[in-house]
Amino acid sequence: MIIDYNTYKQKTEILKKMAYHYYMLDSPIASDDEYDTLYAELIEFEKQNPHLIDSTSPTQRVGDKISESFPKIAHIEKMWSLDDIFNEKELKLWIERIYKNARNMAFMCDAKFDGASLNLTYDNGILITATTRGDGSIGEMVIENARTINSIPLSIPYKNKIEIRGEVVISKNDFEKLNNERLENGENIFANPRNAASGSLRQLDSKITKKRKLRFIPWGFGYCEIQNNSFFERLNLIKSFGFIDTKLSRLCNNINEIEEFYQELVNIRHSYEIMLDGMVIRLDDIPKQNELGYTNKNPRFAVAYKFPAIEKQTKILDVSFSVGRSGVITPVAELEKVNIEGANISKATLHNFDEIEKKDIRINDTVLIIRSGDVIPKIIKPIKELRNGSEISIKKPTICPVCETKLLIEDILIKCQNLKCKARVKNAIIHFCSKKAMDINGLGEKIVDFLFENGIISNIKDIYSIEYTALEGKEGWQDKKINNLINAIENSKKTPLWRFINALGIEHIGEGTSKKLASVLGFRIFDIDYNGLMNVDGIGEESANSILLFMNTNRNLINELLEIIKPQVESRQNSDILSNEIIVLSGSMSKPRDEIAAKLESLGASISSSVGKKTTMLVIGENPGSKRDKALNLGIKIVNEDELNEIIKKAES
Repeated sequence: MIIDYNTYKQKTEILKKMAYHYYMLDSPIASDDEYDTLYAELIEFEKQNPHLIDSTSPTQRVGDKISESFPKIAHIEKMWSLDDIFNEKELKLWIERIYKNARNMAFMCDAKFDGASLNLTYDNGILITATTRGDGSIGEMVIENARTINSIPLSIPYKNKIEIRGEVVISKNDFEKLNNERLENGENIFANPRNAASGSLRQLDSKITKKRKLRFIPWGFGYCEIQNNSFFERLNLIKSFGFIDTKLSRLCNNINEIEEFYQELVNIRHSYEIMLDGMVIRLDDIPKQNELGYTNKNPRFAVAYKFPAIEKQTKILDVSFSVGRSGVITPVAELEKVNIEGANISKATLHNFDEIEKKDIRINDTVLIIRSGDVIPKIIKPIKELRNGSEISIKKPTICPVCETKLLIEDILIKCQNLKCKARVKNAIIHFCSKKAMDINGLGEKIVDFLFENGIISNIKDIYSIEYTALEGKEGWQDKKINNLINAIENSKKTPLWRFINALGIEHIGEGTSKKLASVLGFRIFDIDYNGLMNVDGIGEESANSILLFMNTNRNLINELLEIIKPQVESRQNSDILSNEIIVLSGSMSKPRDEIAAKLESLGASISSSVGKKTTMLVIGENPGSKRDKALNLGIKIVNEDELNEIIKKAES
């Protein structure tokens, strides 16, 4: 499909929202097929229009976004993602490209497991770091969780520094048990083993990770001083240090041997205890790998040969709605039971209503479902030829199935905004107490879980009723710890108003917008109408509707919290000097962009992530990308970092 620039920008924003819910919230709002199709459309546009590429697009990432919940650690050597191929024809073309520079060389082939990538660093034989892929260069430090995985040795016989890379996975049986437990507890089910492994690995409570029965399977290495030019032999040596060896690796000398091993893996995928979704093929000769090098995203010497999809036919009996921990509503198809890969399947995620409408899926439809590396299958399409008139259209819910309050409904997002909803209340409290919100030190995820389990709190307001006697005598709670928590809660009162607004967790309203709303509207934010919100620079239709629904849904709780906390409207010197400016930052600069944005916001400016008609200024650093072209087309003022510093200096003086 050929798309124009404006459509490209719109679809980029949709893809970013999909990626955020998939990678950060472990709560997908789109199917893999829908995501991949949209991803491919953007890739095609970017190939034809490299000068218009949006540098923030998910297509420009190596891995997923870094969470704010863990310390950040730089990998010694970058972690790369792989290009995919899907059939023998594509394999042949890839081999031919390799043979132009590496004639008749061998290939290391091994099973591709469906999980979460992890980078382990050992020094002097001791495990010193365990980091997620992150953005490829910097990952999340999850060593406490990694220590709970029995298949990760805490020490190895090799004494030099080394990065050992592999996949954290969960078995099919353990995955099914986990999802059954979550359903029984009213929790959102994981879409596939990859989500389950990633979500488990990134738990703030290591006890939860330990319960998930994760396994680590090595597939490669980063920094490594082992003197051996064969990838196959070097990895086998690493496996001998105490890691799992699945025996699903082979050295292949030509395309026929590669295809033969691939078919062997396809044949065992149904019976193998861990989900396989393909085979990784690498040039075995490491010096030749280094010679071939990388594109900006992928190694040229390796590729993922994906498995064909598994399809079956069944019928949709009904549709239910699951409420995720962030409040996102996911439609779930209740299916006539069907056996796939030895498992009886009775549910399939429908992801969102955009997909339902696009595919025209109805209750009582006979549908084709697929299980391509996913334990929870997805519906490919209805078989319309088998319709008999009994089919019923699936209607969007308007009321939360858990708390029965009105839902926020957007294009691909339906969300419960009720802070008291049992499905999302715990997550709402964690956000409320976080560093960039109310900044209540000591009220992280582990402590919130403890307070819930012991019946000490059940909603946000209960935080301010915690007494010393409620914690006295509890395991792990000494006098100092109890007093520190109570003091931190008390000190959060009379916080700046913008922190209180940000702490509420309103959809589309982050730190910068919270500061703008507090500065421009003050306490009027809690009872303002639609027109009043639309008059605030930087507030669009989606944000305004989200704010109004949130305030209406949570009005009583907000009023009670305001009485307790009594937030303050800050009076900052020169805080309105740049109040008419809506500024976009693009490209690399001498200071972190967050720092520059904070400075501009302190002077009253609104910071936006994308260039639009309301934008008044674009600040560019090195490699500003397509935002510069769009600003030129719209006649928006463009300044460099030096010119911006002059503007700031003038504003401050």
